[in-house]
Amino acid sequence: MPAAVYVLGMSVFALGTSEFMLSGILEPLARDMDVSIPQAGLLVSAFAIGMVVGAPLLAAATLRLPRRTTLIALLTVFGLGQVAGALAPSYGVLFASRVVSALACAGFWAVGAAVAVSLVPVTARARAMAVMVGGLSIANIAGVPAGAFLGQSAGWRSAFWAVAAMSAVGLVGVVAVVPRTQPPTGEDAPRLRRELRIYRDRQVWMTLVTIAATAATGFCVFSYLSPILTRTAGLSESWVPWVLALFGLGALIGTSVGGRIADAHLFGTMYAGISAAAVVLTALALLAHVPVAAVTLSFLLGLAVFTAAPALNARMFNVADAAPTLAGATTTASFNIGNTLGPWLGGLVIGAGWGFAAVAWTGAALAVTALLATAVASRLRGAPAGTRVIAHAPATPHDVPTDARQQC
Repeated sequence: MPAAVYVLGMSVFALGTSEFMLSGILEPLARDMDVSIPQAGLLVSAFAIGMVVGAPLLAAATLRLPRRTTLIALLTVFGLGQVAGALAPSYGVLFASRVVSALACAGFWAVGAAVAVSLVPVTARARAMAVMVGGLSIANIAGVPAGAFLGQSAGWRSAFWAVAAMSAVGLVGVVAVVPRTQPPTGEDAPRLRRELRIYRDRQVWMTLVTIAATAATGFCVFSYLSPILTRTAGLSESWVPWVLALFGLGALIGTSVGGRIADAHLFGTMYAGISAAAVVLTALALLAHVPVAAVTLSFLLGLAVFTAAPALNARMFNVADAAPTLAGATTTASFNIGNTLGPWLGGLVIGAGWGFAAVAWTGAALAVTALLATAVASRLRGAPAGTRVIAHAPATPHDVPTDARQQC
């Protein structure tokens, strides 16, 4: 696997820490900002909404720009967004900083995913995406728990400063390792109209629904894991970082397993991961008040949801092969539609007075929805696809050196 793919994964570690760390600092942040936990949870949705909007817009806006330059600019803006969050004097300013950070994060994900896929053969796409998603998993193992520790010991703002520092490290890596390229010209130049043709394909839309429902499945519960552990299971706040680390460990194992088997068994991996998530969430809904069960099921939830993630990423690039930049943007937007929907639905359940454990029932229902979407997507595999009209368009971007694309 090319070194640049691992550098992108390292950068995703910083992005993922920022995206997920609010789960571990939700309660101190809510107290300091004098808002309710559901209101604080909306900061998670704010980030996800920024990702949904930013991924396609920034992918389209930067389509003809050198990808290395684009990655550098986006990572710089992201880091500055973390600084703004650390200095935020009010909830409104913090909310705005999350949206700006998310826009930059979305663009980085979209362009970075296209670069990662272009650097490897078609048969290694799931593995390449597993490296990037692995950065997200490691963020849950190390970054999010560390953010929780910082939030409890030095205030929640210190977590934002730490992410800003990690962003700077990722920026150095991108500058040093990602190949310097020039945008292609002539017939090889990327064209937005040509890439937009992927949205004629029902398989693209069905994959979008499947990804969104799967992401909502995990994020619905993960966003409120801290109060589930403290207020339902009766654990102290000091337990929260450790359980978040367990969730991240499960996510890392799931990503590794999914990345190894998804290239050969794409739909089998999706079915297995999503079905397991449905079972785990049903068990959590029934046993959330039992501390040992809540901790164990948190680990299993990360394992189940992230087992499906590499397959979901690879599926989108397979059905939108002729438009790799928008494929990456659509994948990013899809995951974050789920990341927006999940916390919002969870907040509705909590606000209705049904209790924190009821959030797990909501997640289980979303998992069933994801399974149904997977079944429909599987049936569509043999159907005529709009992208086949441009099936002979370059499957890998021409702005990456040929020798780099052949490394694996």
